[in-house]
Amino acid sequence: MAHHKSAEKRIRQTETRTDRNRARTSRIKTEVKKVELAIASGDKTAAEAALKAAQPEMHRGVSKGLLHRNTVARKVSRLTKRVKAL
Repeated sequence: MAHHKSAEKRIRQTETRTDRNRARTSRIKTEVKKVELAIASGDKTAAEAALKAAQPEMHRGVSKGLLHRNTVARKVSRLTKRVKAL
């Protein structure tokens, strides 16, 4: 347990950030799953729309320090490639 004011504040900040990061991660995964589902169903317009919604969410994860930019670039590239192949 923390004994200093600064350490107590750190604990509070960590809890808040953890909650936010978990929510962001969950939102990103959900958006990617929507794209995957649209690709599996073979609906190109739905897949394109889902990809268009997923990209900003993934890039937001990069700007917030949640994901590495190369990871997101790779995932977006692969999803785009699969959508175009429909």
